[in-house]
Amino acid sequence: MRTELKPDICVIGAGSGGLSVAAAAAAFGVDVVLIEKGKMGGDCLNTGCVPSKALLSAAKAARSVRSAAAFGVNAKLEGIDFPKANDHVHSVIAAIEPHDSVERFEGLGVTVIKSHGHFVSPDCVVTDKHEIRARRFVVATGSTATVPPISGLDTVPYLTNENIFELREAPAHLIIIGGGPIGLEMAQAHRRLGSRVTVIEGQKALGKDDPELAAIVLDQLRAEGVDLKEHSSVEAVEQRGDEIVVKWMSTDEGAGETVGTHILVAAGRSPNVEGVGLEAAGINFDRRGIKVGSDLRTSNRKVYAVGDVTGGLQFTHVAGYHAGLVIRSILFRLPAKEDRSIIPWVTYTSPELGHVGLSEKEAREVHGDKVRVLAADYSGNDRAQAEGLTKGRLKLVVGPKGRVLGADIVGAQAGEIINLLSLAVAKKLTVKDLAGFVSPYPTLGELVRRASISYYADLPGKPWLRKMLAVLRAFG
Repeated sequence: MRTELKPDICVIGAGSGGLSVAAAAAAFGVDVVLIEKGKMGGDCLNTGCVPSKALLSAAKAARSVRSAAAFGVNAKLEGIDFPKANDHVHSVIAAIEPHDSVERFEGLGVTVIKSHGHFVSPDCVVTDKHEIRARRFVVATGSTATVPPISGLDTVPYLTNENIFELREAPAHLIIIGGGPIGLEMAQAHRRLGSRVTVIEGQKALGKDDPELAAIVLDQLRAEGVDLKEHSSVEAVEQRGDEIVVKWMSTDEGAGETVGTHILVAAGRSPNVEGVGLEAAGINFDRRGIKVGSDLRTSNRKVYAVGDVTGGLQFTHVAGYHAGLVIRSILFRLPAKEDRSIIPWVTYTSPELGHVGLSEKEAREVHGDKVRVLAADYSGNDRAQAEGLTKGRLKLVVGPKGRVLGADIVGAQAGEIINLLSLAVAKKLTVKDLAGFVSPYPTLGELVRRASISYYADLPGKPWLRKMLAVLRAFG
């Protein structure tokens, strides 16, 4: 016999999106059931954003020692203690875990069920011991690493983001399939921590970002010793003794092979739609995810879906954004509409690479020659010069009447600077707004103001303006 529960909201999945919905609803005194079969915190806390950034921080520390001589500091890197770097990764997870724990959410008033849950009808979800009939349901089951159908891959012990952070020894030679953000972040981290690294990418690495700015990141990785093979398809994988052989076909080099000790698959992510009982619930979906409207409702009007499982932009902050929209709709009956044009993203390599809004190409497709691109180089920023961080560039994509339509930035702290630019895009600010605020000196954030001011660079040469100034001078 299962215990019947009748909450106001039932959430399936305790990752970023699900936790945010549950916490917000509980704060308003709403009865919530939260179902999670795995670890609380989901992919982000346990196998994604948190451990990857912790490992990148360890790698950055190693890089700082290696480059200390440029600042007159005679430091020597005597070795990398990879197990201790791995300890740092898990200490960061442990520090954050209580915030996402069962105990905290039960303390908030949420009923947490640690079990697999699935729909058995349009208005009922069951677990091993419970039957939940809620007024509204939220599916937040996230995504998992995509494993491409490569011949022989299933015969070798390959890594994904789900187990790479369990390595206690640095790979002698890590081969990474995929040159997107995850692949390149892990490439740089492991290279800086002593591994030999080869990245194999079928298309252009960082292909979703501004080509000029992405090239700065790729050049840096190559300069640090990462072997980056673009436009190279992986044909087969095989075990050869204690080593793994990856055979590839390159448009530039033809057929070749790379021999390594470990292989990481970083070829994208797939939404977790299996085993949720979506068919029984009358929810439309395909391999790309659950189909939702701009209000994040599924084909079953009692059910919403948030985060990676919807098949859109797969970022933790998107799941949190979705959660806010769903709470607005379920609790307050207010209209909620997803706007993907305001979503930023950042690749946390060194230098970092950030984007928000329209690209230059997208903006020109809409506004034609009314689009201007304003730029500011890190080399012209005093703080960047002081810290030896001159490799980078900021671009603002500006449309009619000076409105900021998008932005791209590569360089130190790009992820922090993109915050202001995300606000500018979301609130439809203009370059006048960005040129008019006072930025403390010296900061990298001054790049935003410098680029904005360049919008007015041709004003001093305008004949009408010079005549007006002459008239004003005539009055004394």
